[in-house]
Amino acid sequence: METIKISDKNSQYQLSSSAVLLTGLRWVTGWLFFSAFWRRLILENKLDPDGIGYVGEKFNHFFPNAIFVKPMIHFMITHPDFLQIFLIVFTIIEALVGLGLLFGIFTRASALGVFLLSFGILFGAGWLGTTCLDEWQIGAFGIIAGLIMIVAGADKFSLDRLLLSRLTKLKEKKWFKYMGSGDINISNRIFTYISLFIAMFSLIITLYTNQVFHGGVWGKLHNLSMKPNIVISETKYDKVKGLRFDLFRDQGIDTYGAFITRISLKDENGELLEEYSYSELSKIPDGDIENYYIAKVKKGKNSLIIPLGAKAKVTLPITVSKEGGYWIEVEDISGKVWKESFRIQN
Repeated sequence: METIKISDKNSQYQLSSSAVLLTGLRWVTGWLFFSAFWRRLILENKLDPDGIGYVGEKFNHFFPNAIFVKPMIHFMITHPDFLQIFLIVFTIIEALVGLGLLFGIFTRASALGVFLLSFGILFGAGWLGTTCLDEWQIGAFGIIAGLIMIVAGADKFSLDRLLLSRLTKLKEKKWFKYMGSGDINISNRIFTYISLFIAMFSLIITLYTNQVFHGGVWGKLHNLSMKPNIVISETKYDKVKGLRFDLFRDQGIDTYGAFITRISLKDENGELLEEYSYSELSKIPDGDIENYYIAKVKKGKNSLIIPLGAKAKVTLPITVSKEGGYWIEVEDISGKVWKESFRIQN
């Protein structure tokens, strides 16, 4: 049976062997996506918002340096109920897509699912990876694998072909031809153009994201997952509540928090006015940490813990007697210090 027939005026080439050759690619790709469902629901329940390892927090980790899909991620991490529905649907789709490729049923539709899911992974999480560019590699691989299997479909080792051999009327159904693995007749010229487009499109996306996320094509290499970075913003002084400011961690490893051991207030000349040490930060009242997202800034035994992607408004009962310029300093357990200047005016 032919998966695709390529013909021109003088010759006809049967590419059923190509689909057979891609069987291993189809099975491996199918397991990569089905295993996400398997790990998330069967081996452990990672869809429980109150459980350890909740996948919503990992989704929050994508947010700081995502491209194109960042507004969508921001909407979901600020709407937890909607995010929970999304994660359930996303997990079900991963399972169906994975099973579709493993068994070769509705192969082209499943391959389209792989392509779209990989797009989201690449642009959302392609910047993550501490020891290697793992999320970027998975996304780039999924895009090219999905596109190839959309064209090739499946052949001998698939339910699509079994159904076609048993139910001959399916051969006449266009919907099964394009969703499953029915025979598609195209000219040699068009097939060449399709193949070239897939190759060029996949390479361009790969090079573009490699450069944007990691500087991997030219310039200086960088890995935003290696070291934490804290962004201090919206610093304001309230005469009643004290000093209020936002802390947002936009870089660093996703499995480990930044541990803040000191927050200091200094005047514009650098003179220390007030300081909160690790022991005091660990006792901040819960009401003085107002979290924005799923990943939460929280108190630790000896520090203030900020997971990747977490953002919170922190209030410290600091009294400032006069207007002017000031500095706020935030220090991590590693000794790294972040500063932000602001002014107080009556």
